[in-house]
Amino acid sequence: MSISKIHARYVYDSRGNPTVEVELTTENGLFRSIVPSGASTGASEAIELRDGDKSKWLGKGVTKAVSNVNDIIAPALIEAGFEVTEQRKIDQFLLKLDGTPNKRNLGANALLGVSLATAKAGAAAGKIPLYQYIAQLSESKREPYVLPVPFQNVLNGGTHAGGSLAFQEFMIAPTGFDSFSEALRVGTEVYHTLKSLAKEKYGQSAGNVGDEGGVAPDLETAEEALDLIVAAIEKAGYKGLVNIALDPAASEFYKEGKYDLDFKNPNSDKSKWLTGEQLAAKYQLLIEKYPIISLEDPFAEDDWHSWAVSYPSLASRVQIVADDLTVTNPIFIKKAIEQKAANALLLKVNQIGTLTESLDSAKLAYANGWAVKVSHRSGETEDTFIADLVVGLRTGQIKTGAPARSERLAKLNQILRIEEEVGGPGKYLYAGLKFHSAHLL
Repeated sequence: MSISKIHARYVYDSRGNPTVEVELTTENGLFRSIVPSGASTGASEAIELRDGDKSKWLGKGVTKAVSNVNDIIAPALIEAGFEVTEQRKIDQFLLKLDGTPNKRNLGANALLGVSLATAKAGAAAGKIPLYQYIAQLSESKREPYVLPVPFQNVLNGGTHAGGSLAFQEFMIAPTGFDSFSEALRVGTEVYHTLKSLAKEKYGQSAGNVGDEGGVAPDLETAEEALDLIVAAIEKAGYKGLVNIALDPAASEFYKEGKYDLDFKNPNSDKSKWLTGEQLAAKYQLLIEKYPIISLEDPFAEDDWHSWAVSYPSLASRVQIVADDLTVTNPIFIKKAIEQKAANALLLKVNQIGTLTESLDSAKLAYANGWAVKVSHRSGETEDTFIADLVVGLRTGQIKTGAPARSERLAKLNQILRIEEEVGGPGKYLYAGLKFHSAHLL
């Protein structure tokens, strides 16, 4: 089952920016993949190739990446004659064709589009669902399948929203339930309750949403945001059943070796900037006061010292997730493991550039006792690939944004379909409070 045609074009992501779409054709039909894009990005992520022509799309065009697929990758890959099920060989071929460690030649967005479309074609060739095919590729245990806790970004701050709130994501995690569908229903109820409370307290504009669908009231402190979320959980009737996760995205407010929680203010008071130790103490206070179970990117990607020093005390209370620190790259994952900086990997396929590399990163994390959380990007698309990825890899946790905006719901709706396909509760396990060790269930 070889590839007969590969064609790329530009389409638009959820922020209205161009991105790469790839169509790969075999005798089974046409298989399409669309590449997401991040706003809060790690410095060591694989290079997303943009045109840089300010006269078009404000410099964010992807016509070079599209041309690289159509003019370089497509003819070379078709001529090579791989079976479409040879995912690892195809991904290795793509990496060799690019020839750089960070994909700066052809662009990670060009490579990833081809890699993910290949996987979809490979699943069709095997006449199995994509999540089953990914389980095969990753050599994950298949049955019973584990469906993930949907970590939903219901309140946006940082670079994802206006206002002065420094922390980027405030998520709810409905852990106290027996099925994914029940957890998602509860998540939507809490979200709508939160939206109503935000409007009541901060005015109608507080119901406006950020890039990932969460409400974005003009808040100043994390405590204000957390109080609002706790009130929504309680008013919706789910106290003790819905937890909270934070992604401060601390690299965004790291300045001159300190952390500026007023970083959106160009005249912020330097005397109020926090050291890593002071920021860690702030997290401890929040964890003690609120039902927080997961903390992502608590420190900057360059501040390895704070990660390592603060890990023992923070990890005794919550999951510590590395995103900008590790960028789904085995080199940085190994360093974080050696320095005991975190205990969970945020997996973003476009940070590394191919599916095989993403699976290898997850397996490295698992082998060292870490958890894995599959994640969307703030610039998302209608492509649902990560929904099948999270089930195939048995990670037990997924970040998809709020239960609002179709590019976010597309992933959650696909997991609902998978739940129905595998047979509903009893035929699968819902990760729930065991999200950190879901791959072992």
